Amino acid sequence: MAGVRFTEDQSTNLATLYGRAIDARAEHPVLGDPTAEDAVARIDYDFTKFKVRKAHAFGIAARGKVFDAVVRDFIAAHEECTVVHLGAGMDGRVFRVDPPATVRWFDIDFPEVIDLRRQVYPERANTTMIGASVTDPSWLEDVPRGRPAIVVAEGLTMYLDPTDGRELFRRVVAHFSSGEVFFDAYSKLGVRSQKTNAIVRRAKATLRWGIDDPTELAEVGLTPVSCQTAEAFVPKEDWPRLPAFQRTVYRAMLRVPVLRNMGKLLRYRFGS
Repeated sequence: MAGVRFTEDQSTNLATLYGRAIDARAEHPVLGDPTAEDAVARIDYDFTKFKVRKAHAFGIAARGKVFDAVVRDFIAAHEECTVVHLGAGMDGRVFRVDPPATVRWFDIDFPEVIDLRRQVYPERANTTMIGASVTDPSWLEDVPRGRPAIVVAEGLTMYLDPTDGRELFRRVVAHFSSGEVFFDAYSKLGVRSQKTNAIVRRAKATLRWGIDDPTELAEVGLTPVSCQTAEAFVPKEDWPRLPAFQRTVYRAMLRVPVLRNMGKLLRYRFGS
């Protein structure tokens, strides 16, 4: 059994791992990630403290499915590309996407998180794990420049200091010749309302960066491609799987603009 010693912010990746494991056990899973269930079984940690319920697990799995689809689409369009998974945590995305040998994949997270990944997940060809804070400029030195790149950050940006986050993306744009960036973000209201987020509250984590206007990242070289509100966090084919009560609440929330915009999926392009 692998032991865990994480900070509060780092431990949120275990909550999402647990959510994917709960989904994997469902009769009709949304994401169906067997690596998540196996990882939970191998980690010595009290996952029950997060109190992740089926509705939470559904949301976690649905968001992961959306991110997986974006990465697959980019790989399909760029056979020889680089995938950079920022704040990879214990997410087994590389195993779910199963990219071809022509793709170079990089999982970036704090050294202690990467240490746990190495204990839990098998090594994989053309996949490199880098133990570093995503805001540390040095990790980019280990990532080749010459290929188109997709940089994904799921459940990460809201925990970053806004200045650090903008500088992170500025360095990404400067490093690669071309590519895309895809991440989820909270609005400023979402950050101010963080005490209503049960998983964040139970992990004792802190949200810091809220983005109201996607064009604010134009200053670092990112050109908006799409800005999707909370409805896009659930793939259309999975809406019927939402429990009736949660589906009713979710649809009511989507009718209120300020609530609908509390969470976003932001996609950008950069370079030639």
